[in-house]
Amino acid sequence: MPQQDWLVQDNGECLSFRSPRQWDLLTPTTSYRLHRFLTELDDIVNQAEISQQTETEYLPILRRLVRKLLLNVYWISQEIPTLSSQTATEVKLLYDEPSYPLTLQTEIMLPGTSTTIHNHGTWGVVATLQGQQRNTFWKPVPTTEYPQDIEKVGQQVFQRGDIISFTTDAIHCVEAIGNEPTVTLNLYGDTNGSKRFKFDPETHKAHHF
Repeated sequence: MPQQDWLVQDNGECLSFRSPRQWDLLTPTTSYRLHRFLTELDDIVNQAEISQQTETEYLPILRRLVRKLLLNVYWISQEIPTLSSQTATEVKLLYDEPSYPLTLQTEIMLPGTSTTIHNHGTWGVVATLQGQQRNTFWKPVPTTEYPQDIEKVGQQVFQRGDIISFTTDAIHCVEAIGNEPTVTLNLYGDTNGSKRFKFDPETHKAHHF
């Protein structure tokens, strides 16, 4: 199956898009490095804020930028976190600077590992580098009795080469499937803690991370 780009919206709908051609993302005349990616990332996010773009308008640009990074900076895909004997998931931060609002990290999950149902309180772009992950998507269905209730919308399996993007209030859970660990590159915006929740459909309640 060809690699795909995806967008998960606040209502749990998962939309697919054709990925850009690789040769359009190559930079053969100059060396493309992480610092160039970070500069371009800052410019895109800042311009989006100035022009008041919606997340669905600038997330395609960020997905393209992440593909450009992975295609031109080989070592990024090799920065796989090391699991300890006590953990089934682990993350590795790839860039850290005081007061820098964005997060760039790789994450590994052992087969059979799953996350809670959650949102991120910010936009996100996740590239699958290895293995397969099943994402289940949810949408808010508030009622008077249960104002934080959610409802399952659908599922999608992502594999190596796929890049998925999330709007701030998109709700999902992730399960690593198959016979090998899954490895992803995760890029997140500036998290709004007041909007970041984990959800329990059994109790119909949400709790802050």
